[in-house]
Amino acid sequence: MQLYGNLGSGNVLKVKYIADATGRPFVLHEIASRSGATQTPDFLKLNPAGQMPVVVLEDGRPLAQSNAILRYLAQGTRFLPVDPYLAAKVDEWLFWEQYSHEPTVAVARARVVYDGQAIADLDPSLVARGNKALDLMEQALTGRKWLVGETMTIADIALLAYTRQAPQGGFDLAKRPAVLAWIKASEQELGLPSFRTEN
Repeated sequence: MQLYGNLGSGNVLKVKYIADATGRPFVLHEIASRSGATQTPDFLKLNPAGQMPVVVLEDGRPLAQSNAILRYLAQGTRFLPVDPYLAAKVDEWLFWEQYSHEPTVAVARARVVYDGQAIADLDPSLVARGNKALDLMEQALTGRKWLVGETMTIADIALLAYTRQAPQGGFDLAKRPAVLAWIKASEQELGLPSFRTEN
């Protein structure tokens, strides 16, 4: 499998996490953030939306959108429940992640990391919505280890990358002990270093 993207992107990291966890070999084709490389004719043939990540499967078919890739790679593995209701609950988190979490937590981080904006100068509305998303996660994880069911699923993997990086956008995870415990459990499950080494 070929993976096109930049590991500075949480959306690309998700794909790496599931590929590594399921033993799916891949070759990473590094694309620099904001380089314009996703707008070239060759890349647009893979994904007309001009976004990373994109994978090209062994049979040559391309697949874009990080959570669609997660679902594809998780088929038949322990990371996607067989029970239809639990699978739908996983999807519930995947949709929420792209609608409410990524556009706030990830965007705040990008403005600091890539645009050089001071955390104090971030749009207060953006920060408030990011905090609301993280608070919802704290509520959901209080008293439980995983977001859905009793084992790690791609719901957890989808939310892990940008949640680990949230401090880079000025979000205080120390105030969210259930989220911190979930990050630690996820790191242990996936064999990742502490998120503090990633910031």
